[in-house]
Amino acid sequence: MARALTRDELFRNIDLTERLFNDGIAIDEDILQELDFENSYLEQVHGCFNMNHVTHLKTKLPNSFRDPTGYSFNVTFDPASHFSITRDSGRYVLQDKGKPLFEIFFQKKPKYYDKLTSDGARMSSVAQYVGRSKITIAYSNECSLQEKGLDCLFCNINATKSSYADLEGLGLKTSLQIAETTKAAYDEGYRRLTITGGFIPERREVDYYIDVAEAIQELTGLEDFGGTACIGAPLDLNVIDKYKEAGYNSIATNMEIWDSNMFKTICPGKELICGGHQNWINVLKREVEVFGKGHVRSYFVAGIEPKATMLEGIQYLMELGVVAIPLQWNPNPGSALEGHRAPTSEWFHDVVLKTYSLLRKNNFTHEDFYVSTNGEETVFDYLFNADGDFLPWEKDIYSQLKAV
Repeated sequence: MARALTRDELFRNIDLTERLFNDGIAIDEDILQELDFENSYLEQVHGCFNMNHVTHLKTKLPNSFRDPTGYSFNVTFDPASHFSITRDSGRYVLQDKGKPLFEIFFQKKPKYYDKLTSDGARMSSVAQYVGRSKITIAYSNECSLQEKGLDCLFCNINATKSSYADLEGLGLKTSLQIAETTKAAYDEGYRRLTITGGFIPERREVDYYIDVAEAIQELTGLEDFGGTACIGAPLDLNVIDKYKEAGYNSIATNMEIWDSNMFKTICPGKELICGGHQNWINVLKREVEVFGKGHVRSYFVAGIEPKATMLEGIQYLMELGVVAIPLQWNPNPGSALEGHRAPTSEWFHDVVLKTYSLLRKNNFTHEDFYVSTNGEETVFDYLFNADGDFLPWEKDIYSQLKAV
C-alpha cells in the first residue's frame, strides 16, 4: 500500500516529472529484456506519437511507473540521460547520476490489453491507457497533411507510423473495433475516452465520429459514454452541433500555437486547410456555446513560442470557457524540429504554475479539467489535489495528502 504523500513531496514530484520528460530516462537493455510485458507490465503503444527522445525498436518500453506514494511518472526513454532505472537486490530504483532517488513500481497493464476484437485486432492497439479511468483511441495513426507538405513542424505522427505501425499492429480503426474495446475497458472500470488522430483525406471526421459514437452506445448501452471528440477546426461551425447530438459530452480543438504568425509557420496545414488562425478561435467559441464551459479543451505546445505570448492565449481562451493547457514540448524524433532544444524544465515548471493559477482564477474545477483533457494523474491533477479539489472517486486515494 502506498504511504502518505506529503505536500512537499508532491511539489518535488511535479518538478521531477518535468525534468524526467526534458532529460529522459536511461534503462539498461537487460532490464528491458526481463520486464514481463506479456503478463504484467504496461508497455508503450505508439498510437499517435513517439514521445521518447529516440526511436527504440529492439525491445518494448515501459509506459510509466509509480513511486512509493503512488505518484505516477511517465517514461520518456533516452539512453544518454543522467536519470536511469537500475536493479538493486530485486528492486527497481530510479537514480540521478548514479545516486538512488527511490524505489519504483512499473505500471501494471489493464486486463483488456490481453483481449482481441471480434476481427482479431489486439485491443491494446485500439485503445491505450492514459490513467486510472481513461483510455485514448487514435482512430488514425497518420496525417494526410504530409501528402501536401503541410505537417505541423513539431509533429511526428507519420514518422511514428513508419517506425511502429507494423511492429505494434496499428492502423485505421473501425467503429466496431473501437466499440468492442471500449466495452471491454468500461467493464473493467474505465469511464472516459478520447477519440483523436491525424487529419484524414477529405476531412470526413464528423461522419466517422458519429459512426463510432453509435457503435459504442449500442454495445455499452450508454447514451452518455463519457466521450471527448478531438477534431480539427471545421470551416462550417454548424458541424460542431453534430458531435454533441451524436453523444460526445466534450470536445477538443488544439490551437498548439497562439501567435498568429508563428501559427502559419509551425502549423501550415492548420492555417491553410482549416480557415486560418482566427477560424480556430471561432471554432472554440462555438464549441463552448454548444458544449458549455469546462467541456471544451485546447492544448498548446509549450516551448516553441515566447512564454508570455502563449500564456496570453491561454488566458484568452480560458475567459471564453475553454480549458487551455500547455503540454511540455519534446523535439520528437522524426519531426521537422528534431534536434532542436526544448526550454529548461524550470521554464516549463513556471508555465505550469502560472497556468494552474489561471485555471483557478477562471473558476475551472478539477472535474472540468478531468472531463475535457486527454490524460490523468498529470501535474495539473496533482495541483488540484494539493488544493483539496479531489475527483470524487479519487478522494480516498489522495486523502493522506498532508502539509508538512
